Amino acid sequence: MGRAFEFRKERKMKRWGHMARTFTKLGKEITIAVKQGGPDVTGNPRLRALMAEARSEQMPKENIERAIKKATESKQGDFKEVIYEGYGPFGIAYLVETATDNNTRTVANVRSYFNKCGGNLGTSGSVAFMFDHKCVFRIKESEGLDIEELELELIDYGAEEVFEETVVDKDDNESKEVVIYGDYASYGAIQKFIEENGYELVSGGFEQIPNVDLKDVTPEQRSTLEKLIGLLEDDEDVTNVYTTMKPSEE
Repeated sequence: MGRAFEFRKERKMKRWGHMARTFTKLGKEITIAVKQGGPDVTGNPRLRALMAEARSEQMPKENIERAIKKATESKQGDFKEVIYEGYGPFGIAYLVETATDNNTRTVANVRSYFNKCGGNLGTSGSVAFMFDHKCVFRIKESEGLDIEELELELIDYGAEEVFEETVVDKDDNESKEVVIYGDYASYGAIQKFIEENGYELVSGGFEQIPNVDLKDVTPEQRSTLEKLIGLLEDDEDVTNVYTTMKPSEE
């Protein structure tokens, strides 16, 4: 198992805590995908993956249609994906991904969160080198699926790691999914393989994987660092927060 598996296992990738927040995040990503690749899912692989994720999250059809309409209406402001970098207290690096239609508002908010917690918002490139941008897909595990065989096949399409993950839904029901990590540029090739071979796509997107040793912190330090994470994640413009803090073993 490699770095992506360990990162995902230790970090215990936090799902968005509230359904409304999940729908807001997905809605913005759908709008951006339509702006970039058009509303036709046939020719827009990123939109197809987001639609699959929206279905798995039980996002209402009207929310999806609203996000697509927003992208096709010229009077609507454009959502842009902007990454902010900085340091929290105790030397922990933060990489903050946002989708915003008002960069002035977003940067002011993000800076205020860092300041409140004793951190500093940095310049572009100040911490990005500590993370590798990877594509990641989740597919439903089908009966008789051989993970090792699947990984061997996917290597030719740019996959770097393939592993099984147990997922717990809101009703505490467990199911198995297969997680596929690959180079950022391999997104299209991996998605094409998944679709052409009949696997059920749950989601497809991107993650920032730390390429440095994660830093251990004391419980008191962790409390302050997690406060900053919470402030950032509660902002409706923020889509993902990544850090170089070693997760708790609890």
